[in-house]
Amino acid sequence: MLIFTLLSCKQKVVDGIEIGQDLYVGQSLKQNKKLSELITQTLNKDPNALSELTEFWCGGGAGCYDLGFVTTQLVYRIGENDFIKMAEKLTEKQKGSLSGLLSVGFEYGNYTDKNVVTEFPRLNKLLTE
Repeated sequence: MLIFTLLSCKQKVVDGIEIGQDLYVGQSLKQNKKLSELITQTLNKDPNALSELTEFWCGGGAGCYDLGFVTTQLVYRIGENDFIKMAEKLTEKQKGSLSGLLSVGFEYGNYTDKNVVTEFPRLNKLLTE
């Protein structure tokens, strides 16, 4: 009963952004709350939240693929141009992390024949140069 109660307090979807099963299940309630806040703040175009999101602990493996999927959803929702404005403020290390998250987000997300190069060419250029 306690496990059910704790799981029911976690958010699987934050303002339309889906948190994948492996990431969601592997999180503590505190981690889930933090991720939910970062998603909301990023949707509100807060560059500091994007910075924290690139460094968010995803548990390794499939949980990180799920965080990548969260990231791709954020870019689609915010739009490439506004997302670039936030990403310009990232450190080189954070840009590298974001690039990796987007790549795995496309590879393991619910996308067919899409990738960061074809979907977000200007963002990809910013992150890889």
